[in-house]
Amino acid sequence: MSKIYDVIVLGAGPAGLAAGLYAGRSRLSVLIIEKGQDGGQIAITDEIENYPGQVEGDSGPSLIARMTEQAKHFGAERVSDLIKSVELEGDVKKLVGAKGEYLAKTVIVATGAFPKPIGCQNEGKFVGKGISFCATCDAAFFEDFEVYVVGGGDSAVEEAMYLTKFARKVTIIHRRDQLRAAKSIQEKAFKNEKIAFMWDTVVDSVEGEEMLEAMVVKNVKTGELTRIEADPDDGIFGLFGFIGYNPNSALFEGILDMDHGYIKTDDNMHTNIEGVYAAGDIRVKSLRQVVTAAADGAIAAMQAEHYLANKE
Repeated sequence: MSKIYDVIVLGAGPAGLAAGLYAGRSRLSVLIIEKGQDGGQIAITDEIENYPGQVEGDSGPSLIARMTEQAKHFGAERVSDLIKSVELEGDVKKLVGAKGEYLAKTVIVATGAFPKPIGCQNEGKFVGKGISFCATCDAAFFEDFEVYVVGGGDSAVEEAMYLTKFARKVTIIHRRDQLRAAKSIQEKAFKNEKIAFMWDTVVDSVEGEEMLEAMVVKNVKTGELTRIEADPDDGIFGLFGFIGYNPNSALFEGILDMDHGYIKTDDNMHTNIEGVYAAGDIRVKSLRQVVTAAADGAIAAMQAEHYLANKE
C-alpha cells in the first residue's frame, strides 16, 4: 500500500516550498510534488527588490534555491510528476499522476499561475521563435537586437529594464496612455535611454517564415494599423508578453470553490473541503508577491498541523 503522508504540497513555488519547510519543521511527513522546475514565476525573475531581508543582487533562482534547501533540510520529500486527477473528499486524499498515485491526510494546493498569451494572430507559431514570456530565460538570444515588451504593469516594466542589458533598444507596447507600474519603477524606466514607448497600442498579428520577422500593431483609439519589420541586418526581433497570469487550477474545477479560476479560501487558507488548503498565486487575494505567497504557505502548513492534531 502507498505511504499516506500527513501533507502533500502540490507545487514548489514560494508558497509550496514555505508550506513544505513549515510542515516538515512541525515533524509532519511531507511530500512536495512539482511537474517542472522549482520556483514558479519567481524562478524567471532576474532582480528582486522588495523581498524583506533579501541579499543585495539576489535573483529569483538564487532565492528559490535557498528555499528548496530549507524544505529539504526539514525533511520534505520530493517527487517530479504531473498530477492528472484528484480525490479530495474523506480522511485520505488521493492524487493520481503520470508516474503514480499519492496519498495524504491533507493537501496544500500551491500550483500558481502561468502567463497570459499576448492575444495576437499567429502567436502560437512563434512562441520560442521570437515570442517569449520570460526575459531571464531568453534575453541573451536577443543580444544587440531590438525587442518589444507588451504590458504596462510592474512585471512588464521591470522585465523591459532587464532586457536593456542585452537588446540595443526596448520598446514597451501598452494599450493605455500611461503605465500601471509602481511610480518608482516607472521613474527608472523613463530615465533609461534604451527604452521607448508605444502608447494606446496592441499587437494585432505576427508574421515570419521560420522566426518572428514582422508584426502589425493597432492603435486602440484610431484603429490605425502599422506594420513593423525586423531590421534587415537582424532578420528577427523579440516580442515579450507580460500582461498578467491565468491560475493553474483546471485540475480542481468542479471540486474546489473558485472565482474566475482562482481558488477561494478564508484567511487561514481553508478551501471548501476539510483538510484541503490553497496558498500563493492560485488563490483569491489582493496581492500576488513572493512575500505573500510564502506567508500563505506557512499559514496553510500550520493549519494542516492543527487539523491533524485535532483528528487524533
